[in-house]
Amino acid sequence: MLFLRKLFYISIYTNLLIALAAMAQCALTYIIFERQINWYIVLVEGTATLLLYNFSLWWSKPKNPKESKFPRTRWIFNHEWVMWMNNGIALAILCYSLWHIHIYSFLFLGFIGVLSLLYGMPLFTFHDRKVGLRQIPGAKIFHIALVWVCSSVVLPYVELLNMADPIDRWVFVALCGLKFIFLIICTLPFDIRDIQQDSYYHLRTLPNMLGEQKAKNLTYTLVVLHCLLIIVAPYALYIKTGLILTNVLILALLKLAVFKTKDHYHYAYLLDGSLVIQFLIVVLCSIEYGRF
Repeated sequence: MLFLRKLFYISIYTNLLIALAAMAQCALTYIIFERQINWYIVLVEGTATLLLYNFSLWWSKPKNPKESKFPRTRWIFNHEWVMWMNNGIALAILCYSLWHIHIYSFLFLGFIGVLSLLYGMPLFTFHDRKVGLRQIPGAKIFHIALVWVCSSVVLPYVELLNMADPIDRWVFVALCGLKFIFLIICTLPFDIRDIQQDSYYHLRTLPNMLGEQKAKNLTYTLVVLHCLLIIVAPYALYIKTGLILTNVLILALLKLAVFKTKDHYHYAYLLDGSLVIQFLIVVLCSIEYGRF
């Protein structure tokens, strides 16, 4: 048990968990589209996510990281060689995978990269100072959800455009909308947890503006709304079953762990794990229904 807990923390500190989550969400798109998984696209998604998150860590490195009050910051910069080793491996896999994708996908990746950089780069004027999207009140969570929808749904869709059997337009539109809501559900608890920290850095996130309890109520409401939209979505029954079971699990995590106590800072990262678990549950449901 102690080993698994340590492994969980290391996966968080190294950003390997979020990279795995990105890969799982990308692979899930192919299952919902009922198409064969393109593992080159999945590898591109995972390695690009890892490199982007590591770059963000490096970009926001404090002056004295080893004296930070946050365990994650201390661990990362006490083991900085791990980050650079992961970057090197990820970059090699990314370059290899890029050779095997369509030129349209390659160009769309450039768009996603630019969109991602807008998160932190000071390109916008707000209150007479240059800021990134994360400093614009309420924009942070929607920007993160948009980037993830583009990378985990639109990118596979673009790669499949040259296929003879096109994806149904409503399946694509419905998945974009449902994934956007789902990612807000998985992101809100992080901003709720970080209300005090974001206030210190003058970040006006959605929970910061609404207040903690209203933000929690919004999260619960979005889970219920997501379930209702899944029911009417143009998906196969096994997909709907897997997605709704995941939402039940997330509700349990929110109620029993994430929102229950502030003592365990890393409980919110269970929601990153739920991005992987959602893929696994849908796969299990598809096996049960004889579709995988």
